This record gives sequence, structure tokens and C-alpha cells, in this order.
Amino acid sequence: MKGARNFAARMLTSLKTRILAGGMIAMVLAVGLSAVVLVQSAERNTLLAEGRREINEAASTASRLSGQVVGLQRALDSVATQLGRATIEDNDALRRFAESQSALQRMFTNVFAATADGSVRIFMDGGRISHPALNLLQRRYFQDAVVHDRSTISSALPGTISGAPFIVFAQPVRDGKGVFAVLAGTVRLDSRDLLEGLVDSQGEDSSTMVVVTDELGQILAHPDRAHLLRSLSGEPRLAAAFASWRDNGAPAEPTGLALTQPDELVSAAGVPGPNWMIWRVRSKVDLLAPLREARIDALVSAVALLMGLMPLLLAVLWWLLRPLGLLEHRASHMFDRALPPEQGWPRASGEIANLSKVLRTVGIDRTRLELENAQTMSKLSSVMSAAPMGIAFAHGLKFELLNKEFCRLFGGLESDLLNEELAARFWSQVDFETFLAQQGASFGSGETYAGEWQMRRRDGTSFWAALRCSPVNANNTTLGTVWTFSDVEEIRASRELLEWSASHDPLTGLANRKAFELRAGRLIETFPASHPASMVFIDLDRFKPVNDTAGHLMGDLMLLTVAKAIMGRVRAGDLVARIGGDEFALLLESCSHEAALDIADDVRRAVNEVRLPWGQGVLQVGASLGVAELDATRASIADWMGAADGACYAAKASGRDAVRSAQALP
Repeated sequence: MKGARNFAARMLTSLKTRILAGGMIAMVLAVGLSAVVLVQSAERNTLLAEGRREINEAASTASRLSGQVVGLQRALDSVATQLGRATIEDNDALRRFAESQSALQRMFTNVFAATADGSVRIFMDGGRISHPALNLLQRRYFQDAVVHDRSTISSALPGTISGAPFIVFAQPVRDGKGVFAVLAGTVRLDSRDLLEGLVDSQGEDSSTMVVVTDELGQILAHPDRAHLLRSLSGEPRLAAAFASWRDNGAPAEPTGLALTQPDELVSAAGVPGPNWMIWRVRSKVDLLAPLREARIDALVSAVALLMGLMPLLLAVLWWLLRPLGLLEHRASHMFDRALPPEQGWPRASGEIANLSKVLRTVGIDRTRLELENAQTMSKLSSVMSAAPMGIAFAHGLKFELLNKEFCRLFGGLESDLLNEELAARFWSQVDFETFLAQQGASFGSGETYAGEWQMRRRDGTSFWAALRCSPVNANNTTLGTVWTFSDVEEIRASRELLEWSASHDPLTGLANRKAFELRAGRLIETFPASHPASMVFIDLDRFKPVNDTAGHLMGDLMLLTVAKAIMGRVRAGDLVARIGGDEFALLLESCSHEAALDIADDVRRAVNEVRLPWGQGVLQVGASLGVAELDATRASIADWMGAADGACYAAKASGRDAVRSAQALP
């Protein structure tokens, strides 16, 4: 059982079976497609021919209906010429006249005559004659007949008694003096269908329907009399065609026109005279049903024929592809070293011979490349082991190859580090995401990425490393990247110390003159956005005696103590700098001039409170301060610092231990 299943599986996956199946499918598709194309072409031609025939039928029906309408009008006109003024006024004479018009009564449901003022003189309903008290003067068809002296046909009207819809044919009766009466006949739409005798018999075709409407789309005749007097828009088989006809200006074309309706053939034609419309609709589905059945029969026949040919095709293919099976067996042992790569290949011709030659060449080349790759990997392993920096190969979000220095830097075994994601080696996830963005930008511009990052060892400690990354293939970065790591912890610390020393006073730790001028320059560049801001110059009073009396060590201690006192009286964002021997300066941002004067005075008091014990006494200094506000007149650092220095000099000149504003100076 298991062997049978394996054989069946091999058969299903065999190239021979696939080629056979492909050929069969191609033949089925070819025959089926041909049948479909031919049938579709026949369907199109049939629809075109039937469409033209339907248009002709609609036009013919419209012409016949027009002839019937004209016949009714002529009959009324012929009788009207026999009706005189004396007759219309004499009831007896009018009755005798009406009784003599049996032919006219057979043509119409009702016949009646009225004088020009609208009064109905006689009403004939079949064999019954009456004289109703009815006035038609307000009826539009009556007005048209009298005023315009012409034959008219009313729109469809509901019966006042029976409710049955009808139309009225009105004929003016005239003599030399003009119109003096109207002779009219009615046709009930529910009992005398206007389609009667106008449409050829449809025989077995029950899908064809003919409808008559007026020029506004009101149904005058319909196979289902329940639709009479309704709008054609309510007829599902004609609603879309009616809407299209109305959108195109409602043309009443006597020669017929084709209209669009889903799954239907629709034609329409105008009826000359009353401006009615003939609508013919025929189901496309019923019309094309024989062709579609023929298409199915053709497909079934094609499949049956091909199924009969399948065993023969299978036998031919099996014989032709026998060398391919031998080639498959030899190719399956191409890399297991059971045979030398140049031996054991089957003899064949054509494409199979070419494929055998290619596989033999591939086997020989692969053996040679394996030897070369082994030698290259041995050399690469030696280079990576001896490299003084961490080297790694990354693919996706993990490392796939590491050297010994990498393992030493990150404090872990190679197996542990390979199992962790790249993000684990960065100090934080935010750092890793920032790195990925920067790396992507560098690779996108064709450059190698280089940067310094705080990395995380496996024990949780950190160190700063110089990281360089480059893609294995610049045209396809998804193939992986090569990373190198160098420990720059000591270099970074030395650099930070140098940067700090370059901007700070080594004795007090305050900003130096260079840093002070740089920040002041930025405020000047952003003026007036940086307003208000003030600069304060501080010059110590009586500092020279401290140096002369107690020595330079006590002088340095005094400067350090004064610096701390100043820092204790300024705001967190204010800059305090030592710009000379015993000269200090403050840079007060977002600070009004009045607030700056208060801060300066507070600093003056803090300096006065400094006491340093020495010998049998204490050492004490004072401070003179000058305040200069940043305004439009101080367009350079020299101008601003000059103003603050001038105010400081004025404070000293006033007796020292004072605060002066540059704005108050002349």
C-alpha cells in the first residue's frame, strides 16, 4: 500500500506527467478558447442582426399604428363633413344621424358630438344614445380642436365613472362660418389594445414585449393592462432604456433607434402624428441560449477527445524523456562523491545532452570552488583572530560571525553573543533605533557608517566604542553588513577633559572668557529675540592686599570662595565666568535691567560676607559691579562688554563696594 502511494506521488511530481498535463491543458484551453471566441463572435453578430431587425420591427409597428390613428381620424373627418348646423341643434335629427353611423360606433368605444361652446349634444355608447348634461370647454383636446381647427388626440385619461383609461380623437366640424361643433370618439385602452393587429405573432418567443407610450413616457398600451397610465420608468425591462432616451432629449425618431438596457435588446420608434412611442424589448438571454448551449457542447466534446488521446501521448512522452530519468539519477549523486564529477553521465542528444554537459561542468567547478573556499575561510579565520579590533558579520537583526576580540570587548562567549539580537549590544533601544536610521542614511548615500556609541557588555556594564559599518554588497544591503568595534573609553574621557578645560577656568571651575564671549555673541546675533538680557562685570575690591599679605595660595582660596558665593546668588540658567585675575562676569538671559541690578546688588552683599580665617584675623574683600543691558546700540561683543566695564569702573570711582548701571552714565 505504501509502495503504491509512493509510486503515485512520483507520478504526480514527474516531469513527464507535468509535460503531459501541460500539453493536455494547453490543448483543452486552445479548443475551449476557440469555441468561446467563435461563440462570442456569433453572439455579437446575432445581437447586431437582431438589433437591426428589432429597430425595423419598431419602425414598422410605429408606421402601422400611425396608419391606424390616421384611419380613425379620417373616419371622424368623413362623418364630420355630413354634420350640419341644423342637425347639431335638432335632437331628433341628431339622433337619426347618430343611428346611421354604425360603422363609426364599431371603430370607437364611444362617439359623441358637442357644440363649440362645449355642450355635449349626444353621446353614443354602443347601441345606447343619451344626452348628458356635460360641458367639455375646459378639456384641452376640445380647445385645440375648436380654437386651432384641427384634429387632435388627447392624452390618456382615466374614466370618470368606470375608471378605465381612454383617449379621445376629436375632429372639428366646420362650415363657411367656421367651427361650430366637435365630433369625437373614445378608445378604451383596457378593452381595445392599440397593439392589436400591429405586432407580428411572436410564436414561442415569450421574451418579446411591445409597449406604446405617449411622448412623456405614460403607458398607453401594455401586455399587462395593470401598467396602463403608469410611467415607463416603472417597467423593469425598459426603465434604463427609458432613462437613456429621456437624457438624450427624448427623440421621436420614426425610423427607429437602439437603446441600452441590461440583458435586453431595446428598440424604439416614434409614431408620426400623435407623437407616441413604440417600445420593443427582447431578452438577450433567451436569444443567445442556443449559442451558449453550443459552446458547452463544444467544450465537452473537446475534453472527451483529449481524454481519449491521453494514453497515447503519455506513452510517446515516456519514451522521448527516458534519458531524462537517467540524467536525474546521476544528478542526484553529483555531490555525494560516490563518483568523480566527470564520470557516469548518460549519453543523449539535444537539450538533455546540453543539460548533462552543464551539470557535469557544474560538478567539476563546485569541487574546485569548495577547495578554494576552504583555503580562503582558513585565511579569513586567521585574520579575524589576529585583528586588534572587534569584527562581526551581521545579517538581519543578529550577528552571524564574530572574532575573539569582539567576544572580549563584550565579555561573552561566541555562542551566547550569536544568540542575542543586535539591539542587546547597545545601551538602550532608543540608541539602537537612532543608529539604524543613521546607518540607513549613510548606506543610502553610498558611504560607510562611522560613529561612537555607548555599548553594553553581557554583564550589564558599558563602554564607549568607535563603530564602523559597511554593507557586504553596496547595491544590496540586505545581504548583510560588516561591523568593526574599537574601545575608545580612555580617548573619549581625555577628549571631554580637553573640551572642558578649553571653556572653563581651572581654578574656580567657572566659564572662562572665551566661553563667556561665545555665549554673549549668540545673544547679540539673535537680538531682539534674545531681549531682555544684561551683562554684569565684577571687580574685587581690596584683593591685592590679600595676595601681598597672605600669599598666592590664600589669594587662590579667596577667588574660589568668592566664585562659590557668586554662584549661590544667581539663577540656575545664568552664566558665571572668571574673565581675569580678580575679575568676574555674569550673563543674565531673559532678565530685565531692574532684575539684573537686584541680582548684582545681591552678589555684592554675598562677596562682602566672605570671611577667610588667617593667622590671628580674617581676610575680607569687597566688589564693585557694572550692569549693561543688551539693546540696539550694542551691536558687538566689544560694545556690550565695554559698556559693562565702564559701569564697573564708575562703581569703583564712586568709592567701591557699589553697583552702577551703564544706562545711568553720561
